[in-house]
Amino acid sequence: MLRAMKLRRALLAGSILATLLAVVSGSYAQAPTPTPTQAARQLAQATPAPQRGELLQPFTDAARSDWHYTPRRRDGIALKAMSPAQREATTALLRTALNESGLDKVRALMALEIALRQIEGSGSSRDPENYAVALFGEPGAAGWGWRVEGHHLSLHFSLDGDRYVSTLPQFFGANPAVVARDVVGAPKQGFRLLGSEEDLARQWLASLGPAQRSRAIFSTRPFGDIVSGNAPHAKPLDAAGLPFADMNAGQQAQVLKLIGVFTEHLQPGLAQARLARVRAEPLDGIRIGWVGSIQPSEPHYFRIQGAGFLIEFDNSGGNHIHSVWRDFDGDFGRDVLGEHYRKAEGSAHRHRSPTSP
Repeated sequence: MLRAMKLRRALLAGSILATLLAVVSGSYAQAPTPTPTQAARQLAQATPAPQRGELLQPFTDAARSDWHYTPRRRDGIALKAMSPAQREATTALLRTALNESGLDKVRALMALEIALRQIEGSGSSRDPENYAVALFGEPGAAGWGWRVEGHHLSLHFSLDGDRYVSTLPQFFGANPAVVARDVVGAPKQGFRLLGSEEDLARQWLASLGPAQRSRAIFSTRPFGDIVSGNAPHAKPLDAAGLPFADMNAGQQAQVLKLIGVFTEHLQPGLAQARLARVRAEPLDGIRIGWVGSIQPSEPHYFRIQGAGFLIEFDNSGGNHIHSVWRDFDGDFGRDVLGEHYRKAEGSAHRHRSPTSP
């Protein structure tokens, strides 16, 4: 709760940000949360026919796994192209998966584009409203999904009816990692979007003895980015770092807390489901490793990998972070919805806009 309050205060920086807050808050702040199907249908119904082909994408593995975290054109409808009704429906859809802290995190990430624009002097190329929402398949069907994506943000959600079966892949980035000065519309000076993730990792590293640390730090130079990139299918990376079994109980608890912070943006039930997958595999199979400098604001990287998942956190430039969570079997709900993907393959048709409430 305290962290959420600090995040909210850091966001109150100007009128441009107030517009962004309306994108994912607005009049829905006190309204009952609809089901995911209802929210997605409301968005489709609020979308004019000429835009519907952009919003409604096929539920195929090829379409869903084409994801990116760099500035580019992407499928779906960008916030800047939405009407107030579309924005309200988007708000409702986001709220079915994200808690209030998660919504604040998304708002702050978008607002960092304003800070980056000031740093680069790049004009309109850094746009806090250039984030697109796409629906894949027919909302409410046995297999469907949605995505919100833009620069440094790519969140994917897969459903069976109204039941979320996957909340991965997940990408959050931050540039700047630490806001150096106040800029109208951007988060305040000193704001760190991914500060908790880095701080917990550093606390774990500081707890290690010399022999443990020599195994945990497996390279002196970061890799320039997350190693897994935006691969459609994530694969395990080389085993590196300190095994979970070679930590004491306190250090193990720190690792589990660190893993948990990467789910704190989700609704509680979805966060618990994600962490249950981690615990379903032997915890002794987890390794965590560090790369690069151990000094703050210098290039570094860390990785947590288990039998079924991978978390990467890269700050190769010292003030520019990329972080990702991948599930080797469950990305895009492939393990649960595989049969639906197979039926959809070869059919790239776009679904008609739903008409039922």
